[in-house]
Amino acid sequence: MTDLAPLLPAAETLVRLCTERGLMLATAESCTGGLIAGLITEIAGSSAVLDRGFVTYSNEAKTGMIGVPAELIGRVGAVSREVAEAMAQGALAASRADIAVSVTGIAGPGGGSAEKPVGLVHFGFAARGAPVRHVVRRFEDRGRAAIRGDAIAQALEGLLDLEVLKI
Repeated sequence: MTDLAPLLPAAETLVRLCTERGLMLATAESCTGGLIAGLITEIAGSSAVLDRGFVTYSNEAKTGMIGVPAELIGRVGAVSREVAEAMAQGALAASRADIAVSVTGIAGPGGGSAEKPVGLVHFGFAARGAPVRHVVRRFEDRGRAAIRGDAIAQALEGLLDLEVLKI
């Protein structure tokens, strides 16, 4: 089980900043399975800033829910920069959100390869009217829960680093 308690302060900061700036947030999550949205909803007042969370665990969900082209997934794979960026853009397009985060990766214990090992996670950070920012991390394979926790922490950090949330 992924322990989200240590990430509550970052989620509180995110909710506060979004509230102060009147921004709505959407998530598009694959390997984190909705845990980012779940963590945000632990914070009182999050209903004012979290528009929706898309759990796009399957390739079909990525395509059907947020418009990631099946051809793109077929060409580069679901765990890629291109798909992470398309997921973030798709989350904005399919919501009322002003900012979005996407996460796609390999949490393990299986599913990795030499090119895409367990612990590889791609992130997309989008704000309306700005280019999508991509971050890739190769988290240490300390187990599925640890990788998912690391991915959630990176997602929050990346959201807080968006220009529209800077102090």
